[in-house]
Amino acid sequence: MPTIAARLIPTWLRQYQLTTLPTDVIAGLVVGVLVIPQSLGYAVLAGLPPVYGLYAAIVPVIVYAWLGSSNVQAVGPVAITAIMTASSLLPYADKGAEQYALMASLLAFMIGALLWIAGRLKLGWIMQFISRGVSAGFVSGAAVLIFISQLKYLTDIPISGSSLISYLSSMQLYARQLHPLTLLIGTVAFALLVTNRYASRWVWRTWLSSSYTKWAERLFPLILLGIAILLSMALHWNALGVATIGSIPQGLPSFTVPHVPDVQEALRLLPTAGLMALIIFVSSSSVASTYARLRGENFDANRELTGLGLANLSGGLFQSFAVAGGFSRTAINVDSGAKTPVASLVTVLVMIAALIAFGHVLAPLPYALLGATIMASIIGLIDIDTLKSAWQRDRLDAANFIAAFAGVLIFGLNIGLVIGLMVSFASLIWQSSKPHVAIVGQLNGTGHFRNINRHNVVTFNNLLLLRIDESLFFGNSESVHLRILNALQRYPDANELILIMSAVNHIDLTAQEMLSTLNDELALQNKRLHFSFVKGPVMDVIGHTSLITKLSGQVYLSTLDAVNALKECTKR
Repeated sequence: MPTIAARLIPTWLRQYQLTTLPTDVIAGLVVGVLVIPQSLGYAVLAGLPPVYGLYAAIVPVIVYAWLGSSNVQAVGPVAITAIMTASSLLPYADKGAEQYALMASLLAFMIGALLWIAGRLKLGWIMQFISRGVSAGFVSGAAVLIFISQLKYLTDIPISGSSLISYLSSMQLYARQLHPLTLLIGTVAFALLVTNRYASRWVWRTWLSSSYTKWAERLFPLILLGIAILLSMALHWNALGVATIGSIPQGLPSFTVPHVPDVQEALRLLPTAGLMALIIFVSSSSVASTYARLRGENFDANRELTGLGLANLSGGLFQSFAVAGGFSRTAINVDSGAKTPVASLVTVLVMIAALIAFGHVLAPLPYALLGATIMASIIGLIDIDTLKSAWQRDRLDAANFIAAFAGVLIFGLNIGLVIGLMVSFASLIWQSSKPHVAIVGQLNGTGHFRNINRHNVVTFNNLLLLRIDESLFFGNSESVHLRILNALQRYPDANELILIMSAVNHIDLTAQEMLSTLNDELALQNKRLHFSFVKGPVMDVIGHTSLITKLSGQVYLSTLDAVNALKECTKR
Protein backbone atom coordinates (compact mmCIF):
# COMPACT_ATOMS: atom_id res chain seq x y z
CA MET A 1 0.00 0.00 0.00
CA PRO A 2 2.75 2.54 0.75
CA THR A 3 4.22 1.79 -2.67
CA ILE A 4 0.90 2.47 -4.38
CA ALA A 5 0.45 5.67 -2.36
CA ALA A 6 3.97 6.77 -3.25
CA ARG A 7 3.14 6.37 -6.93
CA LEU A 8 -0.24 8.07 -6.79
CA ILE A 9 0.58 10.90 -4.38
CA PRO A 10 3.33 13.27 -5.54
CA THR A 11 6.33 13.95 -3.30
CA TRP A 12 5.51 17.62 -2.87
CA LEU A 13 2.10 16.73 -1.41
CA ARG A 14 3.41 14.03 0.93
CA GLN A 15 6.02 16.48 2.24
CA TYR A 16 3.79 19.54 2.21
CA GLN A 17 4.20 21.99 5.11
CA LEU A 18 1.19 24.00 6.21
CA THR A 19 3.42 27.03 6.82
CA THR A 20 3.65 27.52 3.05
CA LEU A 21 -0.12 27.40 2.55
CA PRO A 22 -0.77 31.17 3.01
CA THR A 23 1.81 32.17 0.39
CA ASP A 24 0.60 29.49 -2.02
CA VAL A 25 -2.99 30.66 -1.62
CA ILE A 26 -2.04 34.29 -2.24
CA ALA A 27 0.02 33.38 -5.31
CA GLY A 28 -2.80 31.22 -6.65
CA LEU A 29 -5.32 34.01 -6.17
CA VAL A 30 -3.11 36.60 -7.86
CA VAL A 31 -2.29 34.35 -10.83
CA GLY A 32 -5.90 33.23 -11.07
CA VAL A 33 -7.18 36.78 -11.36
CA LEU A 34 -4.48 37.81 -13.80
CA VAL A 35 -4.70 34.89 -16.23
CA ILE A 36 -8.46 35.14 -16.73
CA PRO A 37 -8.33 37.93 -19.32
CA GLN A 38 -5.05 36.60 -20.67
CA SER A 39 -6.59 33.17 -21.20
CA LEU A 40 -9.62 34.70 -22.89
CA GLY A 41 -7.34 36.59 -25.26
CA TYR A 42 -5.25 33.54 -26.12
CA ALA A 43 -8.39 31.59 -26.99
CA VAL A 44 -9.40 34.32 -29.44
CA LEU A 45 -5.86 34.29 -30.83
CA ALA A 46 -6.23 30.55 -31.41
CA GLY A 47 -9.47 31.16 -33.33
CA LEU A 48 -11.67 29.78 -30.54
CA PRO A 49 -14.53 31.27 -28.49
CA PRO A 50 -13.04 33.16 -25.50
CA VAL A 51 -14.39 30.72 -22.91
CA TYR A 52 -12.05 28.00 -24.22
CA GLY A 53 -9.14 29.92 -22.73
CA LEU A 54 -10.60 29.30 -19.28
CA TYR A 55 -11.25 25.66 -20.11
CA ALA A 56 -7.57 25.29 -21.02
CA ALA A 57 -6.61 26.67 -17.60
CA ILE A 58 -8.51 24.09 -15.53
CA VAL A 59 -8.02 20.36 -16.24
CA PRO A 60 -4.49 20.60 -17.78
CA VAL A 61 -3.35 22.73 -14.84
CA ILE A 62 -4.61 20.18 -12.31
CA VAL A 63 -2.87 17.32 -14.11
CA TYR A 64 0.45 19.16 -14.44
CA ALA A 65 0.34 20.30 -10.82
CA TRP A 66 0.00 16.64 -9.82
CA LEU A 67 2.55 15.12 -12.20
CA GLY A 68 4.79 17.89 -13.54
CA SER A 69 8.46 18.42 -12.69
CA SER A 70 8.27 22.03 -11.49
CA ASN A 71 6.84 23.19 -8.18
CA VAL A 72 6.18 26.71 -9.40
CA GLN A 73 5.67 26.58 -13.17
CA ALA A 74 2.20 27.80 -14.14
CA VAL A 75 0.86 25.83 -17.09
CA GLY A 76 -1.94 27.04 -19.33
CA PRO A 77 -2.71 28.61 -22.70
CA VAL A 78 0.18 30.68 -24.05
CA ALA A 79 0.72 32.86 -27.07
CA ILE A 80 2.89 30.46 -29.02
CA THR A 81 0.48 27.52 -28.75
CA ALA A 82 -2.43 29.80 -29.59
CA ILE A 83 -0.74 31.16 -32.71
CA MET A 84 0.36 27.74 -33.94
CA THR A 85 -3.09 26.29 -33.27
CA ALA A 86 -4.71 28.98 -35.41
CA SER A 87 -2.17 28.48 -38.18
CA SER A 88 -2.51 24.69 -38.31
CA LEU A 89 -6.34 24.73 -38.16
CA LEU A 90 -6.85 27.45 -40.74
CA PRO A 91 -8.56 25.02 -43.21
CA TYR A 92 -11.27 24.37 -40.59
CA ALA A 93 -11.97 28.03 -39.84
CA ASP A 94 -15.06 28.08 -42.10
CA LYS A 95 -16.53 24.79 -40.83
CA GLY A 96 -18.17 26.22 -37.74
CA ALA A 97 -17.00 27.01 -34.21
CA GLU A 98 -17.94 23.58 -32.85
CA GLN A 99 -16.00 21.65 -35.49
CA TYR A 100 -13.04 23.99 -35.11
CA ALA A 101 -13.01 23.54 -31.32
CA LEU A 102 -13.08 19.76 -31.68
CA MET A 103 -10.09 19.91 -34.04
CA ALA A 104 -8.22 22.14 -31.57
CA SER A 105 -8.84 19.54 -28.88
CA LEU A 106 -7.65 16.80 -31.24
CA LEU A 107 -4.43 18.74 -31.88
CA ALA A 108 -3.88 19.12 -28.14
CA PHE A 109 -4.52 15.39 -27.68
CA MET A 110 -1.96 14.52 -30.38
CA ILE A 111 0.63 16.85 -28.86
CA GLY A 112 0.02 15.30 -25.47
CA ALA A 113 0.42 11.80 -26.87
CA LEU A 114 3.76 12.69 -28.50
CA LEU A 115 5.06 14.30 -25.31
CA TRP A 116 3.92 11.37 -23.17
CA ILE A 117 5.53 8.84 -25.51
CA ALA A 118 8.76 10.87 -25.44
CA GLY A 119 8.61 10.82 -21.66
CA ARG A 120 8.11 7.06 -21.56
CA LEU A 121 11.06 6.64 -23.92
CA LYS A 122 13.08 8.91 -21.62
CA LEU A 123 13.92 11.39 -24.38
CA GLY A 124 14.38 14.20 -21.89
CA TRP A 125 18.12 13.95 -22.59
CA ILE A 126 17.40 16.10 -25.64
CA MET A 127 17.46 19.06 -23.25
CA GLN A 128 21.15 18.31 -22.57
CA PHE A 129 21.92 19.40 -26.13
CA ILE A 130 20.23 22.75 -25.61
CA SER A 131 22.94 24.92 -24.14
CA ARG A 132 22.49 27.28 -21.25
CA GLY A 133 23.04 30.16 -23.66
CA VAL A 134 20.21 29.06 -25.97
CA SER A 135 17.84 28.46 -23.08
CA ALA A 136 18.58 31.82 -21.44
CA GLY A 137 18.53 33.65 -24.77
CA PHE A 138 15.19 32.14 -25.75
CA VAL A 139 13.62 32.97 -22.37
CA SER A 140 15.05 36.49 -22.43
CA GLY A 141 13.87 37.14 -25.99
CA ALA A 142 10.41 35.81 -25.20
CA ALA A 143 10.32 38.01 -22.10
CA VAL A 144 11.09 41.09 -24.18
CA LEU A 145 8.37 40.21 -26.71
CA ILE A 146 5.84 39.60 -23.94
CA PHE A 147 6.81 42.91 -22.32
CA ILE A 148 6.28 44.78 -25.57
CA SER A 149 3.06 42.90 -26.36
CA GLN A 150 1.55 44.17 -23.12
CA LEU A 151 1.95 47.78 -24.26
CA LYS A 152 -1.36 47.43 -26.09
CA TYR A 153 -3.07 47.25 -22.69
CA LEU A 154 -1.19 50.28 -21.34
CA THR A 155 -1.82 52.46 -24.39
CA ASP A 156 -4.99 51.04 -25.96
CA ILE A 157 -3.06 51.01 -29.25
CA PRO A 158 -4.10 47.80 -31.10
CA ILE A 159 -0.57 46.58 -31.73
CA SER A 160 -0.06 43.01 -32.91
CA GLY A 161 2.63 40.82 -34.37
CA SER A 162 5.03 38.01 -33.61
CA SER A 163 8.37 39.84 -33.62
CA LEU A 164 9.88 43.07 -32.38
CA ILE A 165 9.75 44.64 -35.82
CA SER A 166 6.10 43.77 -36.37
CA TYR A 167 5.15 45.07 -32.93
CA LEU A 168 6.96 48.38 -33.47
CA SER A 169 5.53 48.77 -36.98
CA SER A 170 2.05 48.12 -35.67
CA MET A 171 2.55 50.63 -32.87
CA GLN A 172 3.71 53.30 -35.30
CA LEU A 173 0.81 52.60 -37.64
CA TYR A 174 -1.86 52.96 -34.96
CA ALA A 175 -0.11 55.48 -32.67
CA ARG A 176 -2.96 57.99 -33.06
CA GLN A 177 -5.30 55.65 -31.19
CA LEU A 178 -3.40 56.19 -27.94
CA HIS A 179 -5.82 56.58 -25.03
CA PRO A 180 -4.40 59.04 -22.43
CA LEU A 181 -6.39 57.79 -19.43
CA THR A 182 -5.48 54.17 -20.17
CA LEU A 183 -1.83 55.18 -20.47
CA LEU A 184 -1.99 57.03 -17.15
CA ILE A 185 -3.56 54.05 -15.35
CA GLY A 186 -1.11 51.58 -16.84
CA THR A 187 1.98 53.74 -16.25
CA VAL A 188 1.10 54.44 -12.62
CA ALA A 189 0.34 50.76 -12.00
CA PHE A 190 3.61 49.68 -13.66
CA ALA A 191 5.64 52.20 -11.63
CA LEU A 192 4.01 51.07 -8.37
CA LEU A 193 4.56 47.39 -9.12
CA VAL A 194 8.20 47.87 -10.14
CA THR A 195 8.81 49.95 -7.03
CA ASN A 196 7.18 47.29 -4.88
CA ARG A 197 9.36 44.59 -6.42
CA TYR A 198 12.76 46.26 -6.74
CA ALA A 199 12.69 49.03 -4.11
CA SER A 200 10.84 47.34 -1.26
CA ARG A 201 13.54 48.13 1.28
CA TRP A 202 12.85 51.83 0.82
CA VAL A 203 9.07 51.45 0.55
CA TRP A 204 8.29 48.84 3.19
CA ARG A 205 11.32 48.12 5.33
CA THR A 206 11.59 51.66 6.61
CA TRP A 207 8.47 51.16 8.71
CA LEU A 208 7.69 47.41 8.69
CA SER A 209 9.51 44.40 10.11
CA SER A 210 11.06 41.81 7.78
CA SER A 211 8.18 39.35 8.11
CA TYR A 212 5.55 42.01 7.49
CA THR A 213 7.57 43.37 4.58
CA LYS A 214 7.36 40.02 2.77
CA TRP A 215 3.61 39.92 3.22
CA ALA A 216 3.27 43.51 2.06
CA GLU A 217 5.27 42.76 -1.10
CA ARG A 218 3.17 39.72 -1.96
CA LEU A 219 -0.21 41.22 -1.11
CA PHE A 220 0.41 44.53 -2.85
CA PRO A 221 -0.44 43.33 -6.41
CA LEU A 222 -3.68 41.80 -5.14
CA ILE A 223 -4.56 44.93 -3.17
CA LEU A 224 -3.80 47.05 -6.22
CA LEU A 225 -6.17 44.89 -8.27
CA GLY A 226 -8.94 45.44 -5.71
CA ILE A 227 -8.34 49.19 -5.68
CA ALA A 228 -8.41 49.27 -9.48
CA ILE A 229 -11.76 47.46 -9.57
CA LEU A 230 -13.27 49.89 -7.03
CA LEU A 231 -11.92 52.96 -8.85
CA SER A 232 -13.13 51.59 -12.18
CA MET A 233 -16.63 51.19 -10.76
CA ALA A 234 -16.67 54.54 -8.96
CA LEU A 235 -15.18 56.62 -11.76
CA HIS A 236 -16.88 54.73 -14.61
CA TRP A 237 -13.64 54.08 -16.44
CA ASN A 238 -15.39 51.86 -18.96
CA ALA A 239 -17.62 54.76 -19.99
CA LEU A 240 -14.51 56.92 -20.38
CA GLY A 241 -13.02 54.50 -22.93
CA VAL A 242 -10.82 52.40 -20.63
CA ALA A 243 -10.92 48.75 -21.73
CA THR A 244 -12.12 46.33 -19.04
CA ILE A 245 -12.44 42.56 -19.15
CA GLY A 246 -16.26 42.61 -19.11
CA SER A 247 -18.51 39.64 -18.37
CA ILE A 248 -17.21 36.08 -18.44
CA PRO A 249 -19.24 33.20 -19.96
CA GLN A 250 -20.53 30.65 -17.43
CA GLY A 251 -20.25 26.82 -17.28
CA LEU A 252 -17.48 24.25 -16.72
CA PRO A 253 -15.76 22.25 -19.46
CA SER A 254 -17.32 18.87 -20.20
CA PHE A 255 -15.79 15.55 -21.23
CA THR A 256 -15.65 15.49 -25.03
CA VAL A 257 -13.90 12.96 -27.24
CA PRO A 258 -11.71 14.79 -29.83
CA HIS A 259 -13.12 14.64 -33.34
CA VAL A 260 -11.11 12.67 -35.90
CA PRO A 261 -12.45 13.52 -39.39
CA ASP A 262 -10.36 10.81 -41.08
CA VAL A 263 -6.93 9.29 -40.78
CA GLN A 264 -5.39 11.36 -43.58
CA GLU A 265 -6.45 14.67 -42.02
CA ALA A 266 -5.10 13.55 -38.66
CA LEU A 267 -1.80 12.58 -40.30
CA ARG A 268 -1.61 16.04 -41.91
CA LEU A 269 -1.72 17.52 -38.41
CA LEU A 270 1.08 15.24 -37.19
CA PRO A 271 4.07 17.38 -38.36
CA THR A 272 2.55 20.47 -36.76
CA ALA A 273 1.82 18.50 -33.62
CA GLY A 274 5.43 17.30 -33.54
CA LEU A 275 6.84 20.82 -33.91
CA MET A 276 4.46 22.18 -31.30
CA ALA A 277 5.38 19.34 -28.95
CA LEU A 278 9.07 20.20 -29.32
CA ILE A 279 8.46 23.92 -28.78
CA ILE A 280 6.20 23.26 -25.78
CA PHE A 281 8.82 20.99 -24.24
CA VAL A 282 11.75 23.32 -24.88
CA SER A 283 9.96 26.49 -23.79
CA SER A 284 8.37 24.89 -20.72
CA SER A 285 11.62 23.16 -19.77
CA SER A 286 13.49 26.44 -20.16
CA VAL A 287 11.17 28.11 -17.67
CA ALA A 288 11.02 25.13 -15.30
CA SER A 289 14.78 24.52 -15.30
CA THR A 290 15.48 28.24 -14.84
CA TYR A 291 13.37 28.44 -11.71
CA ALA A 292 14.63 25.06 -10.48
CA ARG A 293 18.17 26.41 -10.66
CA LEU A 294 17.21 29.66 -8.92
CA ARG A 295 15.41 27.73 -6.17
CA GLY A 296 18.13 25.09 -5.75
CA GLU A 297 15.85 22.25 -6.89
CA ASN A 298 16.42 19.32 -9.24
CA PHE A 299 14.90 19.35 -12.71
CA ASP A 300 13.79 16.06 -14.30
CA ALA A 301 13.33 16.49 -18.06
CA ASN A 302 11.62 13.10 -18.47
CA ARG A 303 9.11 13.92 -15.76
CA GLU A 304 8.52 17.26 -17.46
CA LEU A 305 7.73 15.44 -20.71
CA THR A 306 5.31 13.14 -18.92
CA GLY A 307 3.63 15.97 -17.03
CA LEU A 308 3.20 18.13 -20.11
CA GLY A 309 2.04 15.13 -22.13
CA LEU A 310 -0.67 14.07 -19.70
CA ALA A 311 -1.73 17.70 -19.21
CA ASN A 312 -2.35 18.09 -22.95
CA LEU A 313 -3.89 14.61 -23.26
CA SER A 314 -6.40 15.34 -20.50
CA GLY A 315 -6.99 18.84 -21.83
CA GLY A 316 -7.86 17.39 -25.23
CA LEU A 317 -10.64 15.43 -23.52
CA PHE A 318 -12.03 18.50 -21.73
CA GLN A 319 -12.39 21.12 -24.46
CA SER A 320 -8.88 22.53 -24.15
CA PHE A 321 -6.38 23.55 -26.78
CA ALA A 322 -2.61 23.02 -26.44
CA VAL A 323 -1.03 24.32 -23.24
CA ALA A 324 2.52 24.95 -22.08
CA GLY A 325 4.45 26.53 -19.25
CA GLY A 326 3.83 30.26 -19.43
CA PHE A 327 6.67 32.76 -19.05
CA SER A 328 4.55 35.59 -17.66
CA ARG A 329 2.22 33.57 -15.46
CA THR A 330 5.12 31.61 -13.97
CA ALA A 331 6.94 34.86 -13.25
CA ILE A 332 3.82 36.22 -11.53
CA ASN A 333 3.36 32.94 -9.66
CA VAL A 334 6.89 33.04 -8.27
CA ASP A 335 6.80 36.78 -7.67
CA SER A 336 3.59 36.36 -5.67
CA GLY A 337 5.23 33.84 -3.34
CA ALA A 338 4.30 30.40 -4.76
CA LYS A 339 6.22 27.55 -3.14
CA THR A 340 4.42 24.42 -4.35
CA PRO A 341 1.82 23.31 -6.96
CA VAL A 342 -0.88 24.13 -4.41
CA ALA A 343 -0.72 27.65 -5.88
CA SER A 344 -1.73 26.23 -9.28
CA LEU A 345 -4.62 24.33 -7.70
CA VAL A 346 -5.83 27.57 -6.09
CA THR A 347 -5.59 29.21 -9.52
CA VAL A 348 -7.86 26.48 -10.87
CA LEU A 349 -10.38 27.21 -8.11
CA VAL A 350 -10.33 30.87 -9.13
CA MET A 351 -11.01 29.86 -12.72
CA ILE A 352 -13.90 27.64 -11.67
CA ALA A 353 -15.32 30.40 -9.47
CA ALA A 354 -15.03 32.84 -12.35
CA LEU A 355 -16.93 30.47 -14.64
CA ILE A 356 -19.63 29.68 -12.12
CA ALA A 357 -20.33 32.70 -9.97
CA PHE A 358 -17.85 35.53 -9.78
CA GLY A 359 -17.33 36.60 -13.35
CA HIS A 360 -19.28 39.82 -12.81
CA VAL A 361 -16.93 40.90 -9.96
CA LEU A 362 -13.97 41.03 -12.35
CA ALA A 363 -15.87 42.80 -15.10
CA PRO A 364 -14.68 46.36 -14.17
CA LEU A 365 -11.00 45.35 -13.98
CA PRO A 366 -9.00 47.41 -16.53
CA TYR A 367 -6.70 45.60 -18.92
CA ALA A 368 -4.09 48.30 -18.30
CA LEU A 369 -3.47 47.04 -14.79
CA LEU A 370 -3.16 43.44 -16.00
CA GLY A 371 -0.63 44.43 -18.64
CA ALA A 372 1.37 46.42 -16.10
CA THR A 373 1.43 43.45 -13.71
CA ILE A 374 2.75 41.12 -16.40
CA MET A 375 5.36 43.66 -17.52
CA ALA A 376 6.62 44.19 -13.99
CA SER A 377 6.89 40.46 -13.39
CA ILE A 378 8.53 39.57 -16.69
CA ILE A 379 11.51 41.90 -16.24
CA GLY A 380 13.24 39.35 -14.02
CA LEU A 381 13.37 36.78 -16.84
CA ILE A 382 15.60 38.98 -19.02
CA ASP A 383 18.82 37.21 -18.06
CA ILE A 384 21.60 39.72 -18.70
CA ASP A 385 23.81 38.13 -16.03
CA THR A 386 24.07 34.88 -17.99
CA LEU A 387 25.11 36.77 -21.12
CA LYS A 388 27.81 38.66 -19.19
CA SER A 389 29.10 35.47 -17.60
CA ALA A 390 29.13 33.63 -20.93
CA TRP A 391 30.93 36.50 -22.65
CA GLN A 392 33.68 36.37 -20.04
CA ARG A 393 34.01 32.58 -19.80
CA ASP A 394 32.65 30.96 -22.98
CA ARG A 395 32.20 33.04 -26.12
CA LEU A 396 30.46 30.16 -27.92
CA ASP A 397 27.71 30.05 -25.31
CA ALA A 398 27.47 33.83 -25.53
CA ALA A 399 26.99 33.46 -29.29
CA ASN A 400 24.23 30.90 -28.62
CA PHE A 401 22.52 33.37 -26.29
CA ILE A 402 22.73 36.21 -28.80
CA ALA A 403 21.53 34.01 -31.68
CA ALA A 404 18.47 32.76 -29.76
CA PHE A 405 17.72 36.21 -28.32
CA ALA A 406 18.07 38.02 -31.64
CA GLY A 407 16.25 35.27 -33.51
CA VAL A 408 13.22 35.53 -31.21
CA LEU A 409 13.13 39.34 -31.46
CA ILE A 410 13.58 39.47 -35.23
CA PHE A 411 11.69 36.39 -36.41
CA GLY A 412 9.41 35.47 -33.50
CA LEU A 413 9.36 32.61 -31.04
CA ASN A 414 9.12 29.70 -33.50
CA ILE A 415 11.93 30.64 -35.85
CA GLY A 416 13.95 32.15 -33.01
CA LEU A 417 13.92 28.86 -31.17
CA VAL A 418 14.93 26.97 -34.32
CA ILE A 419 17.79 29.44 -34.90
CA GLY A 420 18.97 29.01 -31.32
CA LEU A 421 18.87 25.22 -31.60
CA MET A 422 20.71 25.27 -34.92
CA VAL A 423 23.44 27.52 -33.54
CA SER A 424 23.70 25.34 -30.45
CA PHE A 425 24.12 22.17 -32.53
CA ALA A 426 26.55 23.98 -34.85
CA SER A 427 28.61 25.00 -31.81
CA LEU A 428 28.60 21.43 -30.55
CA ILE A 429 29.72 20.13 -33.94
CA TRP A 430 32.39 22.83 -34.25
CA GLN A 431 33.81 22.04 -30.83
CA SER A 432 33.80 18.31 -31.52
CA SER A 433 35.47 18.81 -34.88
CA LYS A 434 38.45 20.57 -33.31
CA PRO A 435 39.58 18.38 -30.40
CA HIS A 436 42.53 19.36 -28.28
CA VAL A 437 45.68 17.47 -29.25
CA ALA A 438 48.59 18.14 -26.89
CA ILE A 439 52.28 17.38 -27.28
CA VAL A 440 53.33 16.04 -23.90
CA GLY A 441 56.53 15.22 -22.03
CA GLN A 442 57.49 13.47 -18.82
CA LEU A 443 57.55 15.30 -15.51
CA ASN A 444 61.10 14.72 -14.27
CA GLY A 445 61.36 11.82 -11.84
CA THR A 446 57.68 10.84 -12.13
CA GLY A 447 55.42 8.68 -14.26
CA HIS A 448 53.21 11.64 -15.18
CA PHE A 449 53.03 13.28 -18.60
CA ARG A 450 51.90 16.84 -19.20
CA ASN A 451 51.55 19.46 -21.97
CA ILE A 452 54.96 20.84 -22.95
CA ASN A 453 53.47 24.34 -23.20
CA ARG A 454 52.23 24.32 -19.61
CA HIS A 455 54.89 22.40 -17.67
CA ASN A 456 58.63 21.95 -17.45
CA VAL A 457 58.91 18.42 -18.82
CA VAL A 458 61.48 16.04 -20.29
CA THR A 459 61.15 15.01 -23.94
CA PHE A 460 63.12 12.57 -26.08
CA ASN A 461 64.50 13.09 -29.56
CA ASN A 462 63.21 9.82 -30.97
CA LEU A 463 59.75 10.04 -29.35
CA LEU A 464 56.73 12.21 -30.10
CA LEU A 465 54.01 11.86 -27.49
CA LEU A 466 50.56 13.19 -28.46
CA ARG A 467 47.54 13.13 -26.15
CA ILE A 468 44.15 13.20 -27.90
CA ASP A 469 41.56 14.76 -25.60
CA GLU A 470 38.38 13.71 -27.42
CA SER A 471 36.67 10.66 -28.84
CA LEU A 472 37.47 10.10 -32.52
CA PHE A 473 34.67 10.08 -35.08
CA PHE A 474 33.94 11.13 -38.63
CA GLY A 475 33.47 14.76 -37.61
CA ASN A 476 36.97 15.28 -36.22
CA SER A 477 39.16 12.53 -37.72
CA GLU A 478 40.53 14.71 -40.52
CA SER A 479 41.28 17.55 -38.10
CA VAL A 480 43.16 15.17 -35.78
CA HIS A 481 45.06 13.72 -38.75
CA LEU A 482 46.26 17.18 -39.81
CA ARG A 483 47.33 18.08 -36.28
CA ILE A 484 49.36 14.88 -35.99
CA LEU A 485 51.09 15.53 -39.34
CA ASN A 486 51.89 19.12 -38.30
CA ALA A 487 53.41 17.86 -35.05
CA LEU A 488 55.53 15.34 -36.95
CA GLN A 489 56.85 18.13 -39.19
CA ARG A 490 57.85 20.10 -36.09
CA TYR A 491 59.82 17.14 -34.74
CA PRO A 492 61.32 15.38 -37.79
CA ASP A 493 63.81 13.37 -35.70
CA ALA A 494 61.06 11.53 -33.85
CA ASN A 495 60.67 8.05 -35.36
CA GLU A 496 58.30 6.70 -32.71
CA LEU A 497 54.86 8.29 -32.46
CA ILE A 498 52.91 7.45 -29.29
CA LEU A 499 49.22 8.40 -29.26
CA ILE A 500 47.92 8.63 -25.69
CA MET A 501 44.27 7.53 -25.79
CA SER A 502 43.26 8.06 -22.14
CA ALA A 503 40.51 10.54 -23.10
CA VAL A 504 39.23 8.60 -26.12
CA ASN A 505 35.95 6.82 -25.36
CA HIS A 506 35.07 5.75 -28.90
CA ILE A 507 36.67 5.36 -32.32
CA ASP A 508 34.25 5.04 -35.21
CA LEU A 509 34.92 3.48 -38.61
CA THR A 510 36.06 6.74 -40.23
CA ALA A 511 38.53 7.40 -37.42
CA GLN A 512 39.82 3.82 -37.62
CA GLU A 513 40.49 4.30 -41.32
CA MET A 514 42.27 7.58 -40.57
CA LEU A 515 44.56 5.90 -38.03
CA SER A 516 45.25 3.06 -40.47
CA THR A 517 46.20 5.60 -43.12
CA LEU A 518 48.45 7.36 -40.60
CA ASN A 519 50.11 4.03 -39.79
CA ASP A 520 50.85 3.47 -43.50
CA GLU A 521 52.18 7.01 -43.93
CA LEU A 522 54.54 6.59 -41.00
CA ALA A 523 55.72 3.22 -42.31
CA LEU A 524 56.78 4.86 -45.59
CA GLN A 525 58.95 7.22 -43.52
CA ASN A 526 60.45 4.37 -41.46
CA LYS A 527 58.50 5.50 -38.41
CA ARG A 528 56.21 3.55 -36.15
CA LEU A 529 52.83 4.26 -34.59
CA HIS A 530 52.08 3.19 -31.02
CA PHE A 531 49.05 3.50 -28.74
CA SER A 532 49.02 3.83 -24.97
CA PHE A 533 46.30 3.88 -22.34
CA VAL A 534 43.59 2.48 -24.63
CA LYS A 535 40.38 1.95 -22.65
CA GLY A 536 38.79 -1.49 -22.52
CA PRO A 537 35.56 -0.58 -24.38
CA VAL A 538 37.62 1.06 -27.14
CA MET A 539 39.88 -1.99 -27.44
CA ASP A 540 36.79 -4.17 -27.67
CA VAL A 541 35.86 -2.24 -30.81
CA ILE A 542 39.26 -2.04 -32.53
CA GLY A 543 41.07 -5.07 -31.07
CA HIS A 544 40.36 -7.39 -34.01
CA THR A 545 40.48 -4.81 -36.79
CA SER A 546 43.29 -4.19 -39.27
CA LEU A 547 44.16 -1.06 -37.29
CA ILE A 548 45.62 -3.26 -34.54
CA THR A 549 46.62 -6.35 -36.53
CA LYS A 550 48.65 -4.26 -39.00
CA LEU A 551 49.90 -1.69 -36.49
CA SER A 552 53.59 -0.94 -37.08
CA GLY A 553 54.17 -0.44 -33.35
CA GLN A 554 52.54 -1.75 -30.21
CA VAL A 555 49.70 -1.07 -27.80
CA TYR A 556 51.06 -0.25 -24.34
CA LEU A 557 49.15 -0.44 -21.08
CA SER A 558 50.49 2.93 -19.95
CA THR A 559 52.41 5.82 -21.43
CA LEU A 560 55.25 5.22 -18.97
CA ASP A 561 55.62 1.65 -20.28
CA ALA A 562 55.79 2.97 -23.84
CA VAL A 563 58.41 5.59 -23.00
CA ASN A 564 60.57 3.17 -21.03
CA ALA A 565 60.46 0.67 -23.90
CA LEU A 566 61.11 3.11 -26.75
CA LYS A 567 63.13 6.05 -25.43
CA GLU A 568 66.76 6.70 -26.29
CA CYS A 569 69.21 8.33 -23.92
CA THR A 570 69.31 11.57 -25.87
CA LYS A 571 66.85 14.10 -24.46
CA ARG A 572 65.64 17.42 -25.70
